[in-house]
Amino acid sequence: MRTALVYHEEMTAARLLWDDPECEIERPERLTAAVERLQQGGLEQRCLQLAAREASEAELGLVHSPEYVSLLRGTQALSTEELQALSGQYDAVYFHPSTFHCARLAAGAALQLVDAVLTGTAHNGFALVRPPGHHSQRAAANGFCVFNNVAIAARYAQKQHGVRRILIVDWDVHHGQGIQYIFEDDPSVLYFSWHRYEHGRFWPYLRESDADAVGLGPGRGFTVNLPWNQVGMGNADYMAAFLHVLLPVAFEFDPELVLISAGFDSAIGDPEGQMQATPECFAHLTQLLQVLAGGRVCAVLEGGYHLESLSQSVCMVVKALLGDPAPPLLGPMVPRHSALESIQSVRAAQAPHWTSLWQQGSTPTLSLSTFLPERRPSAVSPGEPKCKAAEAQTSAVLSSLLDQLHLYATPPVRTVIALTAPAAALVLPPDVLHQEGSAPREETQAWARLHEALTQDTAFTALGKVLHLLNGILDGQVSSGIATTPAAAPTLEVVLRQGLSHGAQRVFCVALGQLDRPPDLANDGRILWLNIRGKEAAALSTFHVSVPLSGTTGGFLSCILALVLPLAYGFQPDLVLVALGPAHGLQDPQAALLAALLRGPAGGRVLVLVEQECTCQLVGVLARVLHGEPPPSLGPFSMASPDDLQALAHLRGQLGAQWEMLQLLLECRELVA
Repeated sequence: MRTALVYHEEMTAARLLWDDPECEIERPERLTAAVERLQQGGLEQRCLQLAAREASEAELGLVHSPEYVSLLRGTQALSTEELQALSGQYDAVYFHPSTFHCARLAAGAALQLVDAVLTGTAHNGFALVRPPGHHSQRAAANGFCVFNNVAIAARYAQKQHGVRRILIVDWDVHHGQGIQYIFEDDPSVLYFSWHRYEHGRFWPYLRESDADAVGLGPGRGFTVNLPWNQVGMGNADYMAAFLHVLLPVAFEFDPELVLISAGFDSAIGDPEGQMQATPECFAHLTQLLQVLAGGRVCAVLEGGYHLESLSQSVCMVVKALLGDPAPPLLGPMVPRHSALESIQSVRAAQAPHWTSLWQQGSTPTLSLSTFLPERRPSAVSPGEPKCKAAEAQTSAVLSSLLDQLHLYATPPVRTVIALTAPAAALVLPPDVLHQEGSAPREETQAWARLHEALTQDTAFTALGKVLHLLNGILDGQVSSGIATTPAAAPTLEVVLRQGLSHGAQRVFCVALGQLDRPPDLANDGRILWLNIRGKEAAALSTFHVSVPLSGTTGGFLSCILALVLPLAYGFQPDLVLVALGPAHGLQDPQAALLAALLRGPAGGRVLVLVEQECTCQLVGVLARVLHGEPPPSLGPFSMASPDDLQALAHLRGQLGAQWEMLQLLLECRELVA
């Protein structure tokens, strides 16, 4: 795993030369603060460091008009007065004699990152750039943006590397209308943007930022806008948007490259966004995107104006790109009602274009804004001064959250495998450890008395290794691990009991195959048991769920995205157990995707138990994804069967009242009542 970090200190040269409260927040310290934080955390040193190059004028011309590029070239020779006059012709823009050079470096950094990833020099990476780019249009600067860095990178990837399908994820708090305009009729680029909208009352005040703007002509359905109509959106809202909108569509689209317009004005503390998502949330979002496109993910900095929040969020993304486990999400995982309204409006608008949405029972194509009274836009623009008291309160909350984040220590060992027999054919990353030790014999004997099957030689040896690995995970020495056993069912029961007795407060257990929940386990809410490959869909209790295993990629993905992950993130476990029992029925890529996605909910603390009959190839692919590598592709997308969809709908109906992360599929008429 090599992560590229592209930067050049000369991008800090441009700065505001006159008084302009709207533009003063876009300042060089945005970059220097992020770089310093990366250095302090030892992250810069772990990356492949690349110095940004200037994009050529021909490369800029992939997106921008020659006249516009020529105009920007001419700013190098303008006086301060002339620069100010030219800046006034655009919305929320300032020019400096160094702007042309800085903006070419910013675009060039994105191109250099794409080259590194698509040639295999790096697997993924982050371009730390300014000025940002996603508002810039073919012949106009806009919203601090000069050249559209991500759009240029997308066109370059298509032209230079032959990439056919590109996903752009714009999590900046402002709508990236520049990217939308450039690709709105192009089905080869899927553009997803969430943004503060407030029914059109927030900058840039565009009707085409609403959910029912889905693209034009052959590009219909390839523009996905998720408008936030209230401030204060947090971790649960962002995760719900990914699970119920972005990821279903992205898997169906099957991109070959993922570009992130990584703006962090959508993070807590930022005066622009006024949102509540904490820095570690962006690590989780990045991890979710890494299961796409073979992990080829290129993040390019956009906005972000609270230096501490910005720099911490950048570090979280870089750590995720490096394969580090994401810290557990803080706070209750309960999406806001306004967020659910927005998510449903997007699903309704996009359902005619994406099988993965309409097959889950989305409502007709309606926009909530159709039913809401018209409101005159108020001047909520970039850089607008905010209430000082509110800023102070937010800073205090952010400081407290960051203190909690600093307490989370990444385990020194990322991945361990514990095998009962040598496996010469096993191919693993070099720093995945083979466990040699076992739990003390007395401890193993005490637990083995629960089941006679565990007293047999091979099962007993395997149990000792499993207990040793489990204790390492719970003691914070190991992040994740895989253990084989000839007796999966009784070993799983021991692991559950030992986990709770060793300090785990909540354990999320996903059992596949012929594995039933032990009948005498406490049903006190500390264990959430989910059996996949059950005979029928059933919620036997709030904490005991069974669902059949789908035979299609669409059905499997719907199960994972619409049921497994919402339950896991809503439960907020200390430990995730995945047990692959006899006749579990999963193909290797399915098992790998499940394990990769379940790295998030418990901060990377995942233990996979594998029935010994499984192949070395399966153990190897599981070890690689737990170590941070992307899972193999599931193959072509195929629709879920009606039975699969009915089973999921039945379970969501039964469980929605208890698990808020499932409460998304409401009728439009209910939302606007």
